[in-house]
Amino acid sequence: MRNNPVLDPDVEKGEGVPISAIIFGGRRSDTLPLAFQAFDWNHGVYLGATMASETTAAATGAVGQVRRDPMAMLPFCGYNIGDYFRHWIEIGKRLTNPPLIFNVNWFRKGEDGKFLWPGFGDNMRVLKWIIDRCEKTGGAVESPIGWLPSPHDVDLAELDVEHRCIVEILGVDHEEWQKELAAHKKFFDSLGGVVPEELLKQREQLAARFKQ
Repeated sequence: MRNNPVLDPDVEKGEGVPISAIIFGGRRSDTLPLAFQAFDWNHGVYLGATMASETTAAATGAVGQVRRDPMAMLPFCGYNIGDYFRHWIEIGKRLTNPPLIFNVNWFRKGEDGKFLWPGFGDNMRVLKWIIDRCEKTGGAVESPIGWLPSPHDVDLAELDVEHRCIVEILGVDHEEWQKELAAHKKFFDSLGGVVPEELLKQREQLAARFKQ
């Protein structure tokens, strides 16, 4: 780690360092846009709690199935996941300046089955938008799922990607999201009544925003 030339000098600081943003992300070929920002802390916890990825050849089970992996903690959480969600909710109540919470998805595909976003080094363009949002200089448009960057809000200079691909990867398909909302409910129902009320309320609010 110390061979990294951009390693922060405070990396070992015992009392901690300020956190401006938390980024969740899964591998999804549809539904989830390139990036979006939660409206508030509890909404961000909801994004983390409903996080999912499509299975690959490296995972157990059929390839391409959507597998819920809350906060990417499924293999690591050694206690009730509902209590884990509650822990996040309670932390939020104690924060005077909570980190902004974002979701990213580099893996969305077009109708031709090809990735819409080049990924790799170009992901820095999205990270720049996230930093700009934290510094209150970045633009965004309101959507049912959160604050979305418009094509004008992401630095696309010298990016060799068609405009239609950018519009698609930043878009929200209402029909796909109705299926996603149903999947969220199925996942919460499978946890045996341990989901905090705040997260159940977040799902209701998300569903209501799609009806407005």
